[in-house]
This record gives sequence, C-alpha cells and structure tokens, in this order.
Amino acid sequence: MAEDRKTTSSSVEWRVTMPDNHSSGRAEQGVEWQVKVPEGSTVKVEHETSLVVRAWAQMVQFLVRRKDMFIGFLKNAWKLGVDDPRKVMHGLKVGLALALVSLFYYTRPLYDGVGGAAMWAIMTVVVVFEYTVGGCLYKGFNRATATSTAGAIALGVHWVAHKSGKQFEPVILSGSVFLLASAATFSRFVPTIKTKFDYGITIFILTYSLVAVSGYRVDALLQMAQQRVSTISIGIFICLCVCIMIRPVWAGQELHLLITRNMDKLAASLEGCIEEYLEEDSGTEKEKKSQKSQGYKAVLNSKASEESQANLARWEPRHGRFSFRHPWSEYLKVGVAMRYTAYCLEALNGCINSDIQAANSVKKCLSDECKKLGTQCAMVLKELSNSIKEMAQSSRLELLVCDMNLAVQDLQDALRSLPSQLQKEALQAAQVQKTSISSATITSVKNENIVTMPLMEVLPVITMASLLIEISVRIERIVDAVESLADLSEFKPVSDEKPAKVVPSDDDASVAAQGSETKKTIPEV
Repeated sequence: MAEDRKTTSSSVEWRVTMPDNHSSGRAEQGVEWQVKVPEGSTVKVEHETSLVVRAWAQMVQFLVRRKDMFIGFLKNAWKLGVDDPRKVMHGLKVGLALALVSLFYYTRPLYDGVGGAAMWAIMTVVVVFEYTVGGCLYKGFNRATATSTAGAIALGVHWVAHKSGKQFEPVILSGSVFLLASAATFSRFVPTIKTKFDYGITIFILTYSLVAVSGYRVDALLQMAQQRVSTISIGIFICLCVCIMIRPVWAGQELHLLITRNMDKLAASLEGCIEEYLEEDSGTEKEKKSQKSQGYKAVLNSKASEESQANLARWEPRHGRFSFRHPWSEYLKVGVAMRYTAYCLEALNGCINSDIQAANSVKKCLSDECKKLGTQCAMVLKELSNSIKEMAQSSRLELLVCDMNLAVQDLQDALRSLPSQLQKEALQAAQVQKTSISSATITSVKNENIVTMPLMEVLPVITMASLLIEISVRIERIVDAVESLADLSEFKPVSDEKPAKVVPSDDDASVAAQGSETKKTIPEV
C-alpha cells in the first residue's frame, strides 16, 4: 500500500492506493481513495473496532431489547387485569382449589384415607377447572361419568379375562382396548357427541386403557379403582365449590352480553360507514369514523365464541334471570342474522375504500335519504339491543321499523328521480359556464337539452344505496329473531298502562281561556 501526500495553497490532499490482488494477466492495478481536507483542519482516522468490543455491544443491545420486551409484557398483563378483573380472580380461584386439594397429600390422616392416589385429585383440579361455571360443570360431569363408566367396564373385562386363563388373558385385554378405543374415537365424529361429550370420550379412552393395562400386573385392582374414583370425585367437588361459590362467571350471561355488544357495534359501524362515505372530513375526524366503521368485524369473528358459550350455558343451573331450560339456541339464531347483516356492511366498507368514487355533486343527490335510512337502521338495532339487555319487549320497535321502511321508500323514490335530478344540475352548470360539461355530452333534440352522464360516475352511489336497502331487509330478519327469542324467553310484556293525564294549572287554564276568546273574535273581525 502506497501513501502520498500533496500540499496545495488551499487544501491538503491525501491519496491511498491499494493493489488489486484479484487481477491476473494484466498490469498491477490498484484502488485509490482521495480525500481533500482544507488547510488548517484536522482529520481523525477511526480504526476498526475489535471483535470483543463488537460482541459486547451486541450483548448490551440484546439485553436492552429483552428488558423492553419484559416491560412491555408486564404492561400488557397489567392492562389485561385492569380491563377485566375477573381473569385475575380466576387465577386466584385456581390457586385456592389446588391449595385445598393438596391438603389430601400433605396431611397424613387424609393421605391414609385415599392412599397413594391423592395425586389424581390434583390432576383433576388442573384439567377440570374452567373460567365459567358451565365449563367447569361440563368437564366435571364428563370426567366423572367417563371415569366411572370406563372403570366399571374395565373391571368386568378384567374379570372375564382372568377367568379365561393366563394364555387368553392378554389377548382379551388387548382386543378390548382395541375395540373400545376404536369405537369411542369414531363416535367423536358424530356431531351431537362431539358437541356435548367430546371431553368425556377422551377421558373414557384414557381411563379404560390405564385400568385395563395396569390391571394385568396389579392384584388389588378393585381397591385401586375405588381410590382413583374417590380422589377424582374429591377434585371435582372442590372445583365446583370454588367456581360457583366465589365470584362465579356464568357462560349464559357472557353470551347474553356478547350478543348485545355485537348489536351495538353493528349499529355504530353502520353509522360510521355512511358518515365516512358521504361527509368530507380530514385528519383526526376521518380516522375516528374509520375506526368506528370497523365494528362489524367483531360480529363476523364471534361465531366460535357464541357457539362455545351457548354449549356451556346449557350445563348451568338457574342463575339470575336465566332459567335452566333457557333457549340459548335462539341467541345463536340472532348471531347468525347479525353476521348476515355484517356481510353487507363489509361490502359497504369496500365501496368506501374503492378506487372508483363518485363525484361529490352526485353523492349530494342521495345524501339526505341515505343518512336518514342509516340513522333509522341504527335506531332499530339499538332498540333491539336495549330490549335484549332489559329482557323486556319494546313499545317503540314497531314504530321504528315502520320509519325504517318509509326511509327505504324515500331512498327508492330518490333513485328513480336521480337521472332527471342529475340532468337538471348538469344543465344549470352548463348554462352558467356556457361551455360543454367535461363528463357529459349535450345534444339538441326538439329544442330540449339532454345530458348523458357516464355510468361510472353514478354507479358507486347507486351501489351504496342498494346495499343500504339490502341492509334494511336483513335488519328485519334480526327483528324476527329477537322477537322469537323474546317469546321463548318470556320477556316482560309491553306495559299497557296509559300515561297519566296532565292536570292543567291555573295559569294554563287562563291562557287557554284567553286563546278561546281570541278565536271567537276572529270571525267577528
């Protein structure tokens, strides 16, 4: 490497030349860097950092990132606990149940009573305890039934195999495991069994296989089965007591609140979509309306949660305003009707975000009618939500549905008169400007001006109006589903009491008398 230095009157030039070792068969070449530094200035040459320093810097960055991730995790966990304290309570309830059931393992009298099978009670608490009472009852019932059934069948098969002799005993036990496990696994594909007893079938296969296989080497099989059944019963009893007695969370109530929240989100989303499409906003207001219009997505994504909670609610006893045979399936029908409406809202949201947009002048022709229909549809949804919340029939629902249908007719009339209205506005604009309209052609036929608008300028608004009419039709299906739910759930009927008559005061009476005298004097004049 060669280094040269040239000095001029105004600057100092450094030149570094490095040979190119990759060139072959040619004259020696080099790569040259030139740096011109003004005279009187200093240049600091930074050497490449060592491997140890770079490793240390990377390790520090790694630790800082992990610290930020841990702090973020703690903040999210704290926010989750603050938003829903019941989840924190659920963790405490699980800890309490495990602490209670562990006494059977730590206390000598209790341990001697259940033998060495005390660990089965702890395992039962871990797998049975659920967030809702319905989930805990579902798993507890399935585990108890499957364990007792599988244990009884295993004891019977073991007795038959034992009487058959040592040669046929392993064959009978293995064959029974194969047949019962195959049949039980196939039964899980039956929709009814999968919905109600899927967990029980799994426990049945597990219990029968353990008892049948372990019974071949164990002499006191009946005693072992009794100890396991008793410890599992103890674990289920403790789970149910803690889950029901301490701040219970009911799956039926969760489903009830989920349906009402989704209906409110659907109404807010409908209002937000219409406002975002028809009003010209910018900045923060537009972002707020955009977020408001996305509420329909929660309705589309709630199908699995609704079906799970409805299945668990069937296991729950009477609680609050819900009876044991409450028609939970009707809530699923309401959810299906809401999702059917949310699909239209998704298409309406697609019109908002489409690249092809109508002109503002075209939007104004249907703006009032669309806003009116959107407002009436949202009012119907909100009234239905309040009716489900209060579990009472609404006295305003029929009136609101009639207003919604009237708004639909107004929008349909506006669509019929849209061509003449656009033609009139275009002619007025052409007369003012005295020029041809860029997006229309004007011809003279029998002394009448005819304006032909391009279809692509009107089609987005017509599509939006058609979707609004379809949404109103689908909302009527929600009304029918809610009315069916109200009939089967025996919602409170509409009050038949007439409003109390207002007794006029003395001042009102004098004013009325003066008014009547004035009316009498008018004809005379």
